[in-house]
Amino acid sequence: MLNEFDISALFVTLKLASVSTIILLLIGTPIAWWLSQTRFKFKVVFEAIIALPLVLPPTVLGFYLLITLGSNGPVGKLLESLGGSSIAFTFSGLVVGSVIYSIPFVVQPLQNSFSGIGSRPLEVAATLGASPLDRFFTVAVPLARSGFMTAAVLGFAHTVGEFGVVLMIGGNIPGETGVLSIAIYDHVEAMEYGQAHWLSGGLLILSFIMLLFVYLFNRRFSIMRSGD
Repeated sequence: MLNEFDISALFVTLKLASVSTIILLLIGTPIAWWLSQTRFKFKVVFEAIIALPLVLPPTVLGFYLLITLGSNGPVGKLLESLGGSSIAFTFSGLVVGSVIYSIPFVVQPLQNSFSGIGSRPLEVAATLGASPLDRFFTVAVPLARSGFMTAAVLGFAHTVGEFGVVLMIGGNIPGETGVLSIAIYDHVEAMEYGQAHWLSGGLLILSFIMLLFVYLFNRRFSIMRSGD
């Protein structure tokens, strides 16, 4: 069964995943829209930067985030000069690391959905007098709702399963930065395989349910669009 530290890690993980997913959608949506619409010559450079966390070892990303956000880093020094403090080894630091590490899992599904809309629906809306902002919210967003669902679920699930980044930038402070992935590692290191099974099995089931929901939703959405 779960002990108090596991329950604390569960709440920290769910809080981190929820906050990160909201921020990812707010940041990722305009980025994905711009990438799907722009003809900028060096667009591929921005796409490569966004996708970098997919291939970059998590500990490498976490290390450079720690250097940047730490008290001796540029961001840490800036925050201290403004009367604040370094956000390394804090929940805020975890959020920053999670957003950066999970951003391709949100931007890419949204970009694909926006690109799949095509130009025709937007052109029709423009002829009816809709402004660019109106076209985005009344045409693009509804037609890309499967992309939003996929992006939200993947961003949430990926944040829940993070280990290397959160360990480097957040450490393992109970109730503050201790998350489920680190709790599993601690149980295995202590040879508490029963506890590790409880946590690992729960994450396995949760991941499967979320992916199943995404596939069912996208399948239903595709059927609805083909029937229109």
